[in-house]
Amino acid sequence: MQNELTAAIPGFKNYNNYGAWLRKKYNGQRVFKVIVDGGFTCPNRDGSKGFGGCTYCNVDSFTPSVSRDNPSIREQVIKGMERARNGNKADKFIIYFQPNTNTYAPTHYLKMLYDEALSIEPENIVGLSVGTRPDCIDAEKIALLESYTDRFDVDLEMGMESIYNDTLGQINRGCTHDELIKTLALLENSKLDVCVHTIFGFPWETKQMMLAYADEINRFPQIKFVKFHHLHIVEGSIMGVKYKREPFKLFSLPEYADFLCELLPLVRPDIVIQRLFGLSDRELLIAPNWELKKSEIQHFIDEAIRTRGIVQGSAY
Repeated sequence: MQNELTAAIPGFKNYNNYGAWLRKKYNGQRVFKVIVDGGFTCPNRDGSKGFGGCTYCNVDSFTPSVSRDNPSIREQVIKGMERARNGNKADKFIIYFQPNTNTYAPTHYLKMLYDEALSIEPENIVGLSVGTRPDCIDAEKIALLESYTDRFDVDLEMGMESIYNDTLGQINRGCTHDELIKTLALLENSKLDVCVHTIFGFPWETKQMMLAYADEINRFPQIKFVKFHHLHIVEGSIMGVKYKREPFKLFSLPEYADFLCELLPLVRPDIVIQRLFGLSDRELLIAPNWELKKSEIQHFIDEAIRTRGIVQGSAY
């Protein structure tokens, strides 16, 4: 709980935020993620499970241009480190395989890509983060990722998106919530740090349905990190085409802050929150356009949490 002492600490937040967790874990060093595009696709894009991908998705909307433009893993890592050092005074790095499904290949091929990325300035790399889908993880791939844990912190990030199979079907996910549960069972005693990613604001889900995500996440002790995003509509997505034809209700920033203030008290207090919202490139964003910089959105949400005395896990 917040008290007068903690309230006076600059940067203190009433939730278990990732920035503070990184600073504590790495003794105050500035640790930044370097995004790497491994050239993967997804099973609901290539015809294995479907075509077109998730209806909300345009991969370019969350992939830095440096990752899209550079063909080699090495170039992406070198330029990403350089950018983080120059722009953010980074000391150490986490290699983050983000776009598409980064375990969607044979294990020996994955090892080749991960090894290459981690071989560049290994003395300055503290972690490996791999974004994927629960239906593209098996025991062999878990073992591969675990093989790096003697040298790096390794987190496996999986898209939960929604806890409702009806929603997952409507967004062409090609994956059920039951498959996520099955994969979480494989990870029950794993050395990997598990992160799940959710999206709030699908127009057919009510507030009570969305608040229930917290209960579902809480029941899996192997979940260490979460990323909360609001639904945003981007150019080049199926949902973007539908929205232009017939706009539907999306969160305003005050509404989303209100929602988070109801959600956070329900979230298990030990879970580290990597993100409270998501952003896409402005040139690709259709809606909602909150017309604020990332830091301004973060400040607005943090102020809502602080001024209302919201504490993560207080209602857990």
